[in-house]
Amino acid sequence: MKKERNKNILVASIIILAILSRLVPHPPNFAPITGIALFSSKKLNNKLFSVFLPIIPLFISDLFIGISFINIFVYLSFILIYFLGSISPKIDAKTVFLSSVMFFILTNLGVWYLGYPKNIEGLISCFTLAIPFFVNTILGDLFYSFILFRSYKAAEKIKFISA
Repeated sequence: MKKERNKNILVASIIILAILSRLVPHPPNFAPITGIALFSSKKLNNKLFSVFLPIIPLFISDLFIGISFINIFVYLSFILIYFLGSISPKIDAKTVFLSSVMFFILTNLGVWYLGYPKNIEGLISCFTLAIPFFVNTILGDLFYSFILFRSYKAAEKIKFISA
């Protein structure tokens, strides 16, 4: 029972830290949400909750940052990343990188659709201007995924939570 409570504390901590990480100054797109989506796909038993775990801190922090139509594409991308994690045999650098690519493509298609001319020039312009953000996305996704999975493994090792 105590280990289940500890696991709930761990999940609550992830949510709080994710919210804070989006509200404090940070490089654009360097955020823990992809890591949380992949983590929840592998480490949480309640599948309905784990699908929405990345969306909860995202939505709460968006209440402060601002909500727009692009959020639909952002939220959808993290739900798809969760399902990628669910079907992947393990979460490794390749899975994290593929998640970053999925986020980049889906969100930039949304940005193009909502704010650029609906032609090939608009599409190319949108994706070209997004490349600098993609570097931060990859770095943030790798960093936070590593931290989340290593921290969880350490918590299991010291018997804070059950394996």
